[in-house]
Amino acid sequence: MPRTSASKKAFALRLDPALHDTVERLAAGELRSVNAQLEMLLREALEKRGIRVPKPEPPRRGRPPKGE
Repeated sequence: MPRTSASKKAFALRLDPALHDTVERLAAGELRSVNAQLEMLLREALEKRGIRVPKPEPPRRGRPPKGE
């Protein structure tokens, strides 16, 4: 089953303001949201530790095929 933004787990995260500002600047420089940047950083950190997390299926774009 494809994952949508509604199927992502939401939770509150408290960050040091300086850390949040740094992530926000990094995200802006890479044209990402802070949320997307944090997800990418977490995936990179897990991969460095040898933990492989499957990438989510990208959202379908465009018109749905006829008959759907």
